[in-house]
Amino acid sequence: MSDTTSGRERWLPAIAAVFVTSLIISNIIAVKLFSFGPVFLPAGTIVFPVSYIFGDVLTEVYGYARARQIIWIGFACNLFAVLVIVISIHLPPASVWDTAGSPVESQKAYSAIFNMAPRILSASFVAYLAGEFLNSFVLAKMKIATAGKYLWTRTIGSTIVGQLADSTIFVTLAFIGLIPGNALLTLIVSQWLVKSAYETVATPLTYAAVGYLKRSENVDVFDISTNFNPFAWSRENAPE
Repeated sequence: MSDTTSGRERWLPAIAAVFVTSLIISNIIAVKLFSFGPVFLPAGTIVFPVSYIFGDVLTEVYGYARARQIIWIGFACNLFAVLVIVISIHLPPASVWDTAGSPVESQKAYSAIFNMAPRILSASFVAYLAGEFLNSFVLAKMKIATAGKYLWTRTIGSTIVGQLADSTIFVTLAFIGLIPGNALLTLIVSQWLVKSAYETVATPLTYAAVGYLKRSENVDVFDISTNFNPFAWSRENAPE
């Protein structure tokens, strides 16, 4: 078993809800690109890093095993949201639906906003799993290495690793062959830097949240003998 302080988890449902909500929102708004100085970024960038911040809180306070469960729950909820959106797109428009001038135009506008290319979705799902699990794994290992000190080193360090994997996998799978190689690299680096900077700026808030939760929940998990298999489900931290 991992070294843990016995306590409660009364705040865990709220943290999990914010984590999952940020994922779903980022997928929905990702179809829009916005300018950030000379860089173009998907709108999902404004909220997706929130999932990493709350992922850090989950792992730091409740441990990798609990974070693993929430990561998979987030994946399932995201997949469910996508399936429902796809079904809604293919529902026949009502004759009275004229928000864009006519039912046909309304349907076109709705499809243009919510339609998600299978390639983009696949890239997003793979990148999410790889990035989140790497983020949680690195933070848990660094917590042991630092004996629970220097929280900022593991929140920022784990995010740098996780976001690098996320940005590299997503941009590569989604856009390779569609945009030039130099533009592909620029997009990867720009997303990685912006998302990592997001985490860095939020470090004081992460400190406050982690400190409050550890005191309030009386929980502080050290994943000393945790099973880090990302496909395990049980919360039991069986030896590796």
